[in-house]
Amino acid sequence: MIRKISKIIFFFSALTFLLSGCGIYSFTGASIPPEAKTVSIKYFPNNASLVEPTLSQIFTDALKDKFVSQTTLILVQKNGDLRLEGEITGYSTKPIAITGDQTAALNRLTITIKVKYVNTFDETKNFESPFNRYEDYPSSKNLSDVQETLITQINEMLIEDIFNKAVVNW
Repeated sequence: MIRKISKIIFFFSALTFLLSGCGIYSFTGASIPPEAKTVSIKYFPNNASLVEPTLSQIFTDALKDKFVSQTTLILVQKNGDLRLEGEITGYSTKPIAITGDQTAALNRLTITIKVKYVNTFDETKNFESPFNRYEDYPSSKNLSDVQETLITQINEMLIEDIFNKAVVNW
């Protein structure tokens, strides 16, 4: 019985040692310095030439939600251990997939975000980078009819890209 308890204690000790190695790990693959406790994410203003009025708030809130739900970091207003700020620099739609009669079969909505990331514990992880993603939609549909769905889909991809670049070290 004592031998069995010793094995169990050894197993959990080894597991704890392995998981505490080089940072905080989550099941999402995030690798965050163990001393990092907070994240601050500033409002991303929409400075694109074509402005969708709700895009800034929707994007900023979704980015905050990603960091809060996928890490153990606490969201603070400013001066977080990890910091994200930036702006929406592009929001455009253009025709693609031109058919034989010179009409577009598809249109493409593209959103571009410029992001500055600061890791106060490891400045080699800092970056300033543009991210852009797009979704195509049938030209038979009006942008206003599909815009909400497209923005949601594009935001999810952009946020995943930003999150991966900031805190996932594969």
